Amino acid sequence: MSDAAEDRTNQTRRDAGRQQGSSAARPGPNFRSRQWRVGNALVSLLARAGLGPIHLLTVTGRKTGRSHTHPVVPVEHAGRRWLVAPYGAVAWVHNARAAGRVSLRYGRATRHYTVREVAADEAGPVLKRYVAVAGKTRAYFSATRDSPVADFIAEAGRHPVFELTPVAGDPPKP
Repeated sequence: MSDAAEDRTNQTRRDAGRQQGSSAARPGPNFRSRQWRVGNALVSLLARAGLGPIHLLTVTGRKTGRSHTHPVVPVEHAGRRWLVAPYGAVAWVHNARAAGRVSLRYGRATRHYTVREVAADEAGPVLKRYVAVAGKTRAYFSATRDSPVADFIAEAGRHPVFELTPVAGDPPKP
């Protein structure tokens, strides 16, 4: 991407943030930047080694049919496993919606799941838990760790949440 095109993209994001009001979370990161790609490569190595909270999400592309892998932080809440999209409806979210299935790799273990996107009232408590666990993405939420669940319900439309249900026959998660 040229510098001029990147400047226009960043300006558009800033304008969108201003239109949402002062309580809006900051716009999403530039996923194509060198810094972002290097960071993803490093956390992917940690996930492959089974270190830290990061897992590798693999989902089939809705247009190409190819597998795409992204680092994510799944959370446990109310005895269930959840996947949160802290940056909004990015490509993996659209692909997961279309495929209805994803896989998570942590260390050498890979588990397969069906996904169900949940409504705001169900997503609110999960988002609150996610913000408590995933510190790096807190800046993309208007609500803070100390905010009531109602604040997370209010912004659930900006952060899709999926319930992960293990596929039958898959070994249990560690």
